[in-house]
Amino acid sequence: MSDNNPFGDSITADDIVDTLSFFDDWEERYKYIIDLGKELPPLPEAFHTEDRKIRGCQSQVWIDTRVEDGKLQMAVDSDAFIVKGLLGVVLAAYNNKAPQDVLAFDIDGYFNQLDLLNHLSPTRGNGLRAMVARIREIATQAEAA
Repeated sequence: MSDNNPFGDSITADDIVDTLSFFDDWEERYKYIIDLGKELPPLPEAFHTEDRKIRGCQSQVWIDTRVEDGKLQMAVDSDAFIVKGLLGVVLAAYNNKAPQDVLAFDIDGYFNQLDLLNHLSPTRGNGLRAMVARIREIATQAEAA
Protein backbone atom coordinates (compact mmCIF):
# COMPACT_ATOMS: atom_id res chain seq x y z
CA MET A 1 0.00 0.00 0.00
CA SER A 2 1.21 3.47 -0.80
CA ASP A 3 2.36 5.62 2.10
CA ASN A 4 2.15 8.91 0.23
CA ASN A 5 -1.57 9.40 0.79
CA PRO A 6 -2.09 13.11 1.55
CA PHE A 7 -5.66 12.65 2.78
CA GLY A 8 -6.10 13.06 6.51
CA ASP A 9 -2.65 14.68 6.75
CA SER A 10 -1.94 17.52 4.33
CA ILE A 11 -5.54 17.46 3.02
CA THR A 12 -8.01 17.58 5.91
CA ALA A 13 -11.79 17.79 6.16
CA ASP A 14 -11.44 21.44 7.22
CA ASP A 15 -9.32 22.16 4.13
CA ILE A 16 -12.01 20.73 1.88
CA VAL A 17 -14.78 22.71 3.61
CA ASP A 18 -12.70 25.90 3.30
CA THR A 19 -11.78 25.32 -0.34
CA LEU A 20 -15.28 24.38 -1.48
CA SER A 21 -16.67 27.51 0.18
CA PHE A 22 -14.59 29.61 -2.25
CA PHE A 23 -16.46 28.29 -5.28
CA ASP A 24 -19.70 29.97 -6.26
CA ASP A 25 -21.21 27.22 -8.35
CA TRP A 26 -21.38 23.46 -8.27
CA GLU A 27 -19.67 23.01 -11.61
CA GLU A 28 -16.49 24.47 -10.07
CA ARG A 29 -17.00 22.37 -6.93
CA TYR A 30 -17.33 19.19 -9.01
CA LYS A 31 -14.10 20.04 -10.83
CA TYR A 32 -12.36 20.49 -7.46
CA ILE A 33 -13.76 17.17 -6.18
CA ILE A 34 -12.61 15.40 -9.36
CA ASP A 35 -9.16 16.98 -8.91
CA LEU A 36 -9.09 15.63 -5.35
CA GLY A 37 -9.54 12.15 -6.78
CA LYS A 38 -6.44 12.65 -8.90
CA GLU A 39 -4.46 13.19 -5.66
CA LEU A 40 -5.25 9.67 -4.44
CA PRO A 41 -2.28 7.33 -4.64
CA PRO A 42 -3.01 4.49 -7.08
CA LEU A 43 -4.38 1.27 -5.63
CA PRO A 44 -2.56 -1.65 -7.27
CA GLU A 45 -4.73 -3.78 -9.57
CA ALA A 46 -4.03 -6.78 -7.30
CA PHE A 47 -6.09 -5.00 -4.59
CA HIS A 48 -9.17 -4.80 -6.84
CA THR A 49 -10.65 -7.92 -5.23
CA GLU A 50 -14.19 -8.88 -4.22
CA ASP A 51 -13.39 -8.74 -0.49
CA ARG A 52 -12.24 -5.11 -0.86
CA LYS A 53 -15.20 -4.03 -2.98
CA ILE A 54 -17.76 -1.72 -1.38
CA ARG A 55 -21.32 -2.87 -1.97
CA GLY A 56 -24.04 -0.35 -2.68
CA CYS A 57 -22.03 1.89 -4.99
CA GLN A 58 -23.12 2.55 -8.55
CA SER A 59 -19.48 2.51 -9.62
CA GLN A 60 -16.75 0.02 -8.81
CA VAL A 61 -15.14 1.02 -5.49
CA TRP A 62 -12.39 -0.77 -3.57
CA ILE A 63 -10.89 -0.06 -0.17
CA ASP A 64 -7.84 -1.53 1.50
CA THR A 65 -7.09 -0.76 5.12
CA ARG A 66 -4.49 -1.48 7.72
CA VAL A 67 -3.84 -0.21 11.22
CA GLU A 68 -0.43 1.35 11.73
CA ASP A 69 0.62 2.99 15.01
CA GLY A 70 -2.99 2.82 16.16
CA LYS A 71 -4.29 4.70 13.10
CA LEU A 72 -6.32 3.53 10.13
CA GLN A 73 -4.45 3.79 6.84
CA MET A 74 -6.71 3.53 3.81
CA ALA A 75 -6.10 3.11 0.12
CA VAL A 76 -9.05 3.40 -2.23
CA ASP A 77 -9.89 3.32 -5.91
CA SER A 78 -12.86 3.66 -8.22
CA ASP A 79 -13.52 3.37 -11.92
CA ALA A 80 -15.30 6.77 -11.93
CA PHE A 81 -13.54 10.14 -11.60
CA ILE A 82 -16.25 11.81 -9.50
CA VAL A 83 -16.35 8.81 -7.16
CA LYS A 84 -12.57 8.94 -6.71
CA GLY A 85 -13.03 12.58 -5.74
CA LEU A 86 -15.77 11.68 -3.27
CA LEU A 87 -13.45 9.05 -1.82
CA GLY A 88 -10.91 11.83 -1.33
CA VAL A 89 -13.56 13.90 0.50
CA VAL A 90 -14.26 10.93 2.80
CA LEU A 91 -10.58 10.07 3.33
CA ALA A 92 -9.82 13.68 4.29
CA ALA A 93 -12.05 13.04 7.31
CA TYR A 94 -11.07 9.45 8.09
CA ASN A 95 -7.61 8.50 6.84
CA ASN A 96 -4.70 8.35 9.29
CA LYS A 97 -7.06 8.65 12.27
CA ALA A 98 -7.47 6.40 15.30
CA PRO A 99 -10.53 4.13 15.00
CA GLN A 100 -12.29 5.94 17.88
CA ASP A 101 -11.71 9.28 16.09
CA VAL A 102 -13.22 7.85 12.90
CA LEU A 103 -16.28 6.71 14.84
CA ALA A 104 -16.59 10.05 16.69
CA PHE A 105 -16.31 12.21 13.56
CA ASP A 106 -19.61 13.88 12.61
CA ILE A 107 -19.68 12.81 8.97
CA ASP A 108 -23.27 14.00 8.47
CA GLY A 109 -22.33 17.45 9.76
CA TYR A 110 -19.32 17.43 7.41
CA PHE A 111 -21.48 16.51 4.41
CA ASN A 112 -24.02 19.19 5.45
CA GLN A 113 -21.26 21.83 5.59
CA LEU A 114 -20.26 20.81 2.06
CA ASP A 115 -23.94 20.69 0.98
CA LEU A 116 -22.83 17.56 -0.80
CA LEU A 117 -25.80 15.20 -0.68
CA ASN A 118 -28.12 17.84 -2.17
CA HIS A 119 -25.91 17.94 -5.28
CA LEU A 120 -25.41 14.22 -5.90
CA SER A 121 -27.78 11.85 -7.63
CA PRO A 122 -29.62 9.53 -5.22
CA THR A 123 -27.50 6.57 -6.38
CA ARG A 124 -24.25 8.53 -5.80
CA GLY A 125 -25.54 9.60 -2.39
CA ASN A 126 -26.30 5.99 -1.51
CA GLY A 127 -22.83 5.00 -2.68
CA LEU A 128 -21.29 7.70 -0.50
CA ARG A 129 -23.25 6.39 2.50
CA ALA A 130 -22.10 2.84 1.67
CA MET A 131 -18.45 4.02 1.67
CA VAL A 132 -18.91 5.70 5.06
CA ALA A 133 -20.69 2.65 6.48
CA ARG A 134 -17.88 0.35 5.33
CA ILE A 135 -15.17 2.58 6.83
CA ARG A 136 -17.09 2.84 10.12
CA GLU A 137 -17.41 -0.96 10.14
CA ILE A 138 -13.64 -1.28 9.62
CA ALA A 139 -13.02 1.25 12.42
CA THR A 140 -15.35 -0.66 14.78
CA GLN A 141 -13.46 -3.91 14.05
CA ALA A 142 -10.08 -2.19 14.50
CA GLU A 143 -11.17 -0.63 17.80
CA ALA A 144 -12.29 -4.04 19.10
CA ALA A 145 -9.01 -5.71 18.05
